[in-house]
Amino acid sequence: MRPLYIQRYLLTGLLTFIPIWLTWVVFKSIFSLLSEVNLPWVSALFDALAKAFPETLGRINQGWLISLLAFIVTIVALYVMGFAANRVFGRRLLGAFERLIDRIPIAHSIYGGAKKLMGMLQSKPSGTQRVVLIDFPSPELKSVGFVTRVFRDADGVELAAVYVPTTPNPTGGYLEIVPVERLIATDWSVDQAMAFILSAGAAAPDILPFAIGRKAPVLAE
Repeated sequence: MRPLYIQRYLLTGLLTFIPIWLTWVVFKSIFSLLSEVNLPWVSALFDALAKAFPETLGRINQGWLISLLAFIVTIVALYVMGFAANRVFGRRLLGAFERLIDRIPIAHSIYGGAKKLMGMLQSKPSGTQRVVLIDFPSPELKSVGFVTRVFRDADGVELAAVYVPTTPNPTGGYLEIVPVERLIATDWSVDQAMAFILSAGAAAPDILPFAIGRKAPVLAE
C-alpha cells in the first residue's frame, strides 16, 4: 500500500472518529453528572440488598450497573419534578423551597442567579437581541456570547453582561461586561448558537446571519 493511501485513510479515520469522540465526551459528562446525584443512596441500597440476597444480587452488584441505575433514577426524578412544577401543589412546594433559600445569603445568590440564567436561555423574547458577537479575547477576534442583562455604569453608559461559553463544553466560559454599542448583532436563536458552539463551528451556514460592522440594537432585560 502506498504511503499516500495510508495517509488518506488515517486522515479519513481521524475525521470520522472525532465527531464520535466529542459526542461520547459530552454524553459521558452528562451521564456522570446525573448519575452522581443519586449515586450515594443507590449504591448503599444495592450494598444492603446484596448482603441480604448474596446469591441473587451479589453477582450484579457492579459499579457500572449502579451508575446506570442512579442515572435512570435521576432522569425519572427530573421528569417527576417537571411534572410537579406544572401543577398547583408542585408550585406551592417550589415556592416554599425558594422562601427557605431566600433566608440563606450564599445559597440565595447561587440559586437566584442560576434560575435567572436558565429562564433567560429558555425564553425567546421579541425585540431583544440575545445572541451577539463581542471582541474577545482580542479586538481582532470575535466570540459568540449570550446577553444575560443590560445595565448602566455611573456615567450612564449602557453596558451588557455577556456570557461567552467554551467549545465543546458550554458549561464553562467567561463573563464579560461590554458596552452595548460594541456588541455585534446576530439573528441566531439560542439553539442555533449552541449548535454552533458544540460543533466547534461546523454546524454553521455558509453565510453567517450577521454583519461584522453591524451593531446590536438597544437591549432589554
